[in-house]
Amino acid sequence: MMDTHETNLPVEENGKLEETKAQVTTPENTVETTETATEEVAVVTGKLSKEEILEKLTSLVEATTTDAIRNEVEVLKQTYYKIHRNEVDELKKAFLENGGEEKDFIVPEDETENKLKELLTIYKEKRAAIQAEEERIKAANYALKLQLIDQLKALTESQEDFNKLYNKFKEIQQKWKEIKLVPQEYVNDLWKSYQIYSEKFYDIIKINNQFRDYDFKKNLELKTALCETVEKLQTEPDVISAFHQLQKLHQQWREIGPVAKELREDLWGRFKTASTVINKRHQDHFDVLKAKEQDNLDAKTAICEQIENIDYTTLKSFKDWEEKNKEVIALQDKWKTIGFAPKKSNVKIFERFRAACDVYFTRKNEFYKVIKEEMEKNLALKKVLCEKAEALKDSTDWKNTTDKLIALQKEWKTIGSVARKHSDIVWKRFITACDYFFEQKNKNTFSQKNVEQTNLTAKKALIEEIKAIDEADHDKALASLKKLMAEWNTIGHVPFKDKDKIYKEYHEAVDKQFDRLRIDQSDRKMQAFRNNLNDLSSGERGKGKLYNEREKLVRIYERMKNELQTYENNIGFLSISSKGGGGLFKEMERKIEKLKEEMALTIKKIEAIDENLE
Repeated sequence: MMDTHETNLPVEENGKLEETKAQVTTPENTVETTETATEEVAVVTGKLSKEEILEKLTSLVEATTTDAIRNEVEVLKQTYYKIHRNEVDELKKAFLENGGEEKDFIVPEDETENKLKELLTIYKEKRAAIQAEEERIKAANYALKLQLIDQLKALTESQEDFNKLYNKFKEIQQKWKEIKLVPQEYVNDLWKSYQIYSEKFYDIIKINNQFRDYDFKKNLELKTALCETVEKLQTEPDVISAFHQLQKLHQQWREIGPVAKELREDLWGRFKTASTVINKRHQDHFDVLKAKEQDNLDAKTAICEQIENIDYTTLKSFKDWEEKNKEVIALQDKWKTIGFAPKKSNVKIFERFRAACDVYFTRKNEFYKVIKEEMEKNLALKKVLCEKAEALKDSTDWKNTTDKLIALQKEWKTIGSVARKHSDIVWKRFITACDYFFEQKNKNTFSQKNVEQTNLTAKKALIEEIKAIDEADHDKALASLKKLMAEWNTIGHVPFKDKDKIYKEYHEAVDKQFDRLRIDQSDRKMQAFRNNLNDLSSGERGKGKLYNEREKLVRIYERMKNELQTYENNIGFLSISSKGGGGLFKEMERKIEKLKEEMALTIKKIEAIDENLE
């Protein structure tokens, strides 16, 4: 029996064109599928080297150019340039760490990049040629389908024999099936026109019920099998594969003719419901991917903010910068572990990240440059101290030179650090000069210990002589005491550990004689001061010490003079008759008398210094 009603329609026969369009592949679906394929390829390419990428790209360029290959080519290109950028970053980092400046860094030529560009050019040329051929074929197919629609329209208006018309109709159907791709913008209009005239052919031509029922039965079997296939696809683990298979099943559905009118709605509903489940899984899959991409964008944005918000005012030392550098490197490593951001934001967030890192490393290089200059200045200052120490190391003026070297050591501590390669050398030079002097000083000190021990014995004997003074005549006793005190000042140093003890014994013996001879406190102080003058005037800087002491006494005298004037002014305001005024008045008079006594003693001290200076 002849197959009289096999048709090739774009939608279900009941006119539900809009519902059918929801199941057809859309540009958005195509983009999402492309992005998914890109991610799948990216997982593989992430493990390839540049040479392996070029090898794989060469094989792809030699193959037939398809959309799947186009996606893989794009991912291979992106992966190559990601590796290339990382290599350049590492070279730049090494260049800067070795003391180079960023403006002097030159990206080395990469021969593999030229090979990549050559392959991409060949690929683009091949793809352009194929696309041009595809567009030509689509245009030709569109013209052919317009001719078939015109032929189908003519059949609906023809009065020829039914069998002849039906055979022509079947020929048109077969040709329609054989003609594949047409320009996308004409697809729906073509299917609408084809459907209208196909259905009109069935409606106008009164076909034998046996033929019609046979056609409907066969179409029912085919469409039922398609429903079962789509329903099985609902459990397909690979949602992308299921979605692509669904597109092919929809194409097959359109190519199958109508079924009995009473079954059309239910059968189409079954097919549509099963398709909706697959489309929903496909959409959910990309929703999850988009959510993940948004999470990745949020994570990358947080990293950018961390680097952008670095407080550079707190980075004042090498240690501060080293610690912060570890944090930034850790953030860069973390960035590499985060996947793609949404396509519209991926390039922008990377540019923001690179800009933030560039600012950080620029500031770091500036800091190191300033520190390097400071270190060079510090090195120059320390070399000057080395020269001064070396000039003093042979001196035998032990006390003054010791003071000078100690001052140099203190000054050394105030100078900042120098570069590590110079630090040990300059320090060794400085400390060698210092150590040499102190070693010579220690040798000299050791030879002086015997002299100091002799001086100690002499001072002990002199103390015994002071204790032994017992003349009854006041003037003779005082003269003896002064003679012994003068002799004390001529005796040199004693061992340091005995200094305080012997000095205490001496003063106790002198004070005891002063008490016996009833010498007042002022005379005692004056006598003690004269003894101290002898110590001050000894040595190379004796006269300088005397001048300093005189200036100090003059300042003290002027201060006491001002205090005396203040007391004398204040005492005039006190009233003895006022409450408590008498006690305060007496206290003020006592302070004035004491000040006058101290001023008189100070004048005597100044006169004694003047005598020594003369």
